Order: sequence, then C-alpha cells, then structure tokens
Amino acid sequence: MVYSKGAVPMGIKPKNKLRRQSANLATKKAKEEKKRDDRLRRRREEDKNPALRAARQAANVPKTIDAKRTWDEGVGDEEDALGWAVDVEQLAKRRKIAEETAEEEGVLAALRKRDGEVDELQEEEAEEMDSMLDSDSDSDSDSDDSDAPRKQSKRKDPPKRETSPGSTSTATNLDISPDFLKKKFPALFEPAPEPKILITNSIHSSLHAECEILTDFFPNSKYIRRTAHAHAHKYSVKEIAAFATARGYTTLVILMQDMHQKKPSGLDVVHLPTGPHFHFSISNWIEGKKLPGHGNSTGHIPELILNGFKTPLGLLTAHLFKNLYPPQPELAGRTVVTLHNQRDYIFVRRHRYVFREKRESEKSVVGTDGKLVKGVENLRTGLQELGPRFTLKLRRIDRGIQWKSGQEWEWKPGMEKERTRFNM
Repeated sequence: MVYSKGAVPMGIKPKNKLRRQSANLATKKAKEEKKRDDRLRRRREEDKNPALRAARQAANVPKTIDAKRTWDEGVGDEEDALGWAVDVEQLAKRRKIAEETAEEEGVLAALRKRDGEVDELQEEEAEEMDSMLDSDSDSDSDSDDSDAPRKQSKRKDPPKRETSPGSTSTATNLDISPDFLKKKFPALFEPAPEPKILITNSIHSSLHAECEILTDFFPNSKYIRRTAHAHAHKYSVKEIAAFATARGYTTLVILMQDMHQKKPSGLDVVHLPTGPHFHFSISNWIEGKKLPGHGNSTGHIPELILNGFKTPLGLLTAHLFKNLYPPQPELAGRTVVTLHNQRDYIFVRRHRYVFREKRESEKSVVGTDGKLVKGVENLRTGLQELGPRFTLKLRRIDRGIQWKSGQEWEWKPGMEKERTRFNM
C-alpha cells in the first residue's frame, strides 16, 4: 500500500496510524521552524537596538513562589519574634534611612532658624542706619533694591534621599541580628573561639558509617557510639550533654535513624552546656561515594556559605551553623560548604572549587543584576562535589535540652497552608 506524502489539511485526523504519525511530525516541525525563525528575527532586531532586549528581559521575569513571597506587616511582642516572617535586613535599612532623614531634617531646621535670625539682625541694622542718615527717597529706593536680593537669597533645601535599592545577593548578613535575639540566646552570639563537636547516634541505631562521614563533614569533631552493645545502659541526651561539657565540647550532634529503614531521618544539634536544642528532619541523604564524578575530602577546614536566611528564625539558625565551623578556613584546600535556605528547606552541599580560564563556548560571569562582573571576564569556576548531600528542615527549637525545657518555636502543619509565607 502506498501513501501520499502530501500535507494533511489542518483539522482533519487521518484514520491510518502511519499517516497520523507523519502528520503530527510535520505539524511539530512546522511549529519549531516558526519559533526558530521568530527567535532569530528577534535577535537581529535586538542586536540593532539593545533597548528592545532590555525591555523584553524586564517584562519576562518569571513569577516564582519565591518572587511572590509575602511578609508580615505588623509585628507583635518580642516573645513571639521567632514566628515573625519579616526581612530583618530590609527593616534595618528602612530604620537607618528614617534615622538619617530625621537627622537631616533636624539639621535643616537648625540652619533655617539660624538664617532667619541673621536676616532679622540685618534688617534691624538697616533700619537703624536709615533712621540715622535720614536719606532721601532715592537712597531709600536704592537701599530697598539692595535689600531685595539679600532677602531672596536663602539656602535651598537639598534633594530628598532616594530609597536604597533592594538586596542584590542571597548571602546572609549576620551583622544585622536583632538585639532581642542576642539577649535571648547569648550563647549562640558569643561562641567559643574554637568549636569542638561530639557526634553520636540515636538509641538502637546502626548508622555508624554515616556518623563517621559527619566527623569529616564537621571539623574538629569526634564520634562516640550511644551504647557499647544492645544490652548496655541507654544514656539520655542530658547525660551525654553533661559528659561532653565536662570534656570541653561546645556542640552535641545526634544523628537520628528512621524507625523502619537504615537511613538518617533527623539531626539534633545541642549547643552546650545549656542549649538551645535544635531538631531537624533529614531527607534525600546521599553519600559522597554515590555521587557521579565525586571527589575525596582532603580534611581541610572549609569555607562556609549561608544563603537565604532572612527572618529572625533564619538568622538564629544561621548562627547555629556558623558556630559549627572554625572562623578561619584553610583556603589551600579550596573546599566550601553551602547551606542554601529556600522555602524553609536547607540544602546542604560540599564542593571543591578551582579557577580556570573561560572557554570560547562559555559566557562570562554576571552578577545578580545581569551585568558582567569586572575583573573576572575571562575566568570560570569548576566545581566537584565531595558529599554528603542532604536536605534539612527545622522542626523544633527547645529552650534548653530536650522537650521538658520548653519550646521557643515549633513547626506545625498549618504553617504551610499559605504557600507564599515562609518562616526562614
């Protein structure tokens, strides 16, 4: 049987399967050719007029959930500050602008007052001179003409200060932590100069290999099993915290195991000696050796990158992770640990980086504003993931150690009902 190769009219569905397939392929190919022609034509027009490209990029901003993020307008008592969904950095900028504006208005008011007093003194002196000289009307008119420009020459108000532009980076600014957080959690904001971490596991846990991986992930850390064997004494978290505090440890990390699977399900971080106690859930745990093209750790102290922590709760969590790493990294290792917060999920990654020359097929590095970064036009960065790779979600913050000490903040299912409001 022979089929004609002519195009099938639009709106007509052939009964033969082969003809339907060829018709669909022809229609798809025609659409792709039209899209390609439109794209090439638009590129030619934008090369001639770059303003068209800028207008198109400004109008084609994707409407993501992060872009639609909403913030709380009014804030209440500072006791519930960890529940505020407010951008601390933007609040600090607005407060600073308001203070500078008030200060400028006060200076301008003082200058106006001084200028008014000077003008009054000059007018009084002029009147006295006129009365003493008893000059004629011509001289009076001349004096009036000479006074007119002096009265009109007053200081002009300076232009009003424009609002500061929005943040151009997702990096967390740890220097703007609110004072009430520092008063409530002084131990987190005044950490020990050198962190020392004790890592252990949950009761009846078999995640010994994963705990050994964490000893490489956290510098200056040591792993001790929760119990020597199945019939040994089951030490509580308070007993372990007292044991660690007596031996100079600054942080206790507990890796929790899933009840029905041999994989991590949670991570508890206790700031010694008295808390607070952070509870995280773990998902998507992948060891470094299972990552494609992975590298091996060299044991150097890594650099730390904290992204996306904006609210009071986020800043408190960022300070917790900051205290787990020494303040001075070993740059020779070229290792970096990234904790990226997005929609209240903290994505944890560890990479080794290298700077190399840009290939001809690659583009230059651009900033968050879309413009080229000066000085690195011909450089690119290569990354090799070391692992482990996992995702954290904050579930609870205890005031002290464990549940009985009271809760500062706790995640509840109703918090995710509004998809554009985030806690961190």
